[in-house]
Amino acid sequence: MSPAAPSADHILTPSQLNALARSLLEDAFPLVVVEGELGNVSRPASGHLYFTLKDARAQVRCALFKPKSQWLNFQPREGLQVQARGRLTLYEARGDYQLILDSLEEAGEGALRRAFEQLKARLQAEGVFDAERKRALPAFVRRLGVITSPSGAAVRDVLSVLGRRFPLIAVEVLPVPVQGDGAAPQIVAMLEHAAASERFDALLLTRGGGSLEDLWAFNDEALARAIAACPVPVVAAVGHETDFCLAEFAADLRAPTPSAAAELLVPQRVDLLARLRAMNQRLTDLHQNRLRNSMQRSDRAGLRLQALRPQARLQAARLRHQEAHRRLGAAWRVLAGIRAAPLRHADAVLRAMHPQRRLSVLRERIVALSQRPQAAVVRQLQRDALRLRGIARSLETVSPLATVARGYAILQHEDGRVVRSISDAGIGDRLDARLGDGALEVRVESRKQTDR
Repeated sequence: MSPAAPSADHILTPSQLNALARSLLEDAFPLVVVEGELGNVSRPASGHLYFTLKDARAQVRCALFKPKSQWLNFQPREGLQVQARGRLTLYEARGDYQLILDSLEEAGEGALRRAFEQLKARLQAEGVFDAERKRALPAFVRRLGVITSPSGAAVRDVLSVLGRRFPLIAVEVLPVPVQGDGAAPQIVAMLEHAAASERFDALLLTRGGGSLEDLWAFNDEALARAIAACPVPVVAAVGHETDFCLAEFAADLRAPTPSAAAELLVPQRVDLLARLRAMNQRLTDLHQNRLRNSMQRSDRAGLRLQALRPQARLQAARLRHQEAHRRLGAAWRVLAGIRAAPLRHADAVLRAMHPQRRLSVLRERIVALSQRPQAAVVRQLQRDALRLRGIARSLETVSPLATVARGYAILQHEDGRVVRSISDAGIGDRLDARLGDGALEVRVESRKQTDR
């Protein structure tokens, strides 16, 4: 059967139909929030803002009137993702279905980017990012705390680089979530716990790349302030090289990637070995210079001793030489003790690194080098002793006491003057005749001239 024809009472005009439709829409949708992409943006001279809000399959007309459009904190443009809040209605004059908006905000990354810039400007004005307050990293990091996700790619990259460059470093992974609503408070708590433990020379805060939403936990204000207040130097490497977050601005050092952060924290093993070899060479040169200076001083002392003839001065010089030798030995032992500590440390570092055969060779060279200066000093002292004994024998040969010992006598007046000629003594003078084993008192009875 065909449907019954509507009666005259049920026939509507277009204006009546649109009025009914508007009433139904406004009653069914008193307030809605719609997210979509801006299109057909128009702002006529009246100051009102008209546009369409669309997604991949549909669009809806929207209007934001002048009193409310003046308070927008961003510039609406084509393609921008926004959230619109308003009432659904119908414009009766044209039968257009539309949204009359109360507010309009950026959605997704745009809103996050604006919040990031606002917080960054505020923290920067407070001096949280100032370079003057940043701490320098220690020359050698012995224990490192890595604050990151234990299952992410970043921690694997960091551990791989550290193991390859400097396997002696002690690394402790401090597990935290690196994204999500509760990530930032847990990162702050772990950072404060690590600093309070006083176990670490430096802390590395890191994670892999991602979108701005993924990295948002590292833009937390509390985290930035905790990093700035941390007493332990903090290195931050969050995301890729082009990613920047507030945690990196607050950190003492920012690295473009987790791998780069690991390279900044530890030295290259090859460079360290080269530095140790250079230090060893400098130590050897220093020992040789000190040995040459000691030999020159000993030679000068020997020359001065040769110029001294009386036995008493020779004995005094011998005592001074012995004292100098004792002081030189004591100074050598002190210096050897001071220089032995770096050598023991270097030996321990080299023993911890492979290959073992090269370590054994280097250890033997160090032992040989440490023994050579002492052996050279002993040989030089032996040569000096032989030279002194020869000088003593020479002095004894020319000494008048040796002549007396062969049967001669020395005649002296009572005042000590030596009688060299018969004219130096008169008849009746009393003289002392000095022999090898004592002296005789004699008196001159006569004088006889001897033909020469």
